[in-house]
Amino acid sequence: MSNVLIVYGSTTGNTEWVAGQLESQIKAAGHSVSKAKAGDVSADGLCAGKDLVLFGCSTWGEDEIELQEDFIPLFDSFDKIQASGVKTAVFGCGDEDYKFFCGAVDAITDKLASLGSQVVGGKLKINGDPDGATDAIKTWGAAVIGAL
Repeated sequence: MSNVLIVYGSTTGNTEWVAGQLESQIKAAGHSVSKAKAGDVSADGLCAGKDLVLFGCSTWGEDEIELQEDFIPLFDSFDKIQASGVKTAVFGCGDEDYKFFCGAVDAITDKLASLGSQVVGGKLKINGDPDGATDAIKTWGAAVIGAL
């Protein structure tokens, strides 16, 4: 059994809903899962002792990539999360009509890679209401579980 953490920032509830779907899928696969809002966790050693950490964040903004507001302080302290050598995966919701569709997913993935994390499963970017993306969520979840 692997130890998995899901940390997410959600304003409208879409990213939180996806985090819940992934939590259920990973638990059903026999792994221990904790889920937390980005605003409720400390960056200090966040990834330490975890086999996999999933980060979920929605994206706002037209002129630049803007991470979900609760996620920003965590992202700004990523150098403290001890991600080196830890498997991570990134998902998010957004609107494909914006220039930086799910840009938070790209920014978080790039930062994790620069910290020495092993990013697995590719990036999960969901356009609009995630209810219509359940197959994509399940497929991505299976790929992430397969990396454990």
